[in-house]
Amino acid sequence: MSTIVFETSMGHITIELDHEKAPIGAANFLQYAQDGFFNGTIFHRIIPGFMVQGGGMLPGMEPKPTGDPIENEADNGLKNVRGSLSYARTMDPNSATTQFFMNLVDNDFLDHRSKDMQGWGYAVFGRITDGLDVIDRMAQVDTTSRRGHQDVPVEDIVIENTRIENAEDS
Repeated sequence: MSTIVFETSMGHITIELDHEKAPIGAANFLQYAQDGFFNGTIFHRIIPGFMVQGGGMLPGMEPKPTGDPIENEADNGLKNVRGSLSYARTMDPNSATTQFFMNLVDNDFLDHRSKDMQGWGYAVFGRITDGLDVIDRMAQVDTTSRRGHQDVPVEDIVIENTRIENAEDS
């Protein structure tokens, strides 16, 4: 397991990556974290009672350039439960790069059911081990629409620093 700490403008969030069940997703996330990619990005989509999304936008809703998409590992047995981290993606199941979301509640409708457009699901690759209170506070901020995006916090919530506490070789 690798442990990553996001130092955000609202508090620290400690994440444990699951290299065993999500080797592709965990390695991808760890590499971006080691490269400092997440520093300066914002949590750009917050829906109370659902999830908090970040990892790809800079203040002003400017997309940050990413590497190539990764294979969807949503069939790894991990579930979209409260505190889990999953990859955000487009309609293409294999389009995830850096954007992730943290589940505020159990969201079983996002879990893998079948390898077709309706059932692919969203790949869980880690979980929050400390900082659920931080994402709960994030879920209480006012949101607006900005640059074609909905549910954007009125005031930026920034990942100020990313710290790797231990890194598993994958």
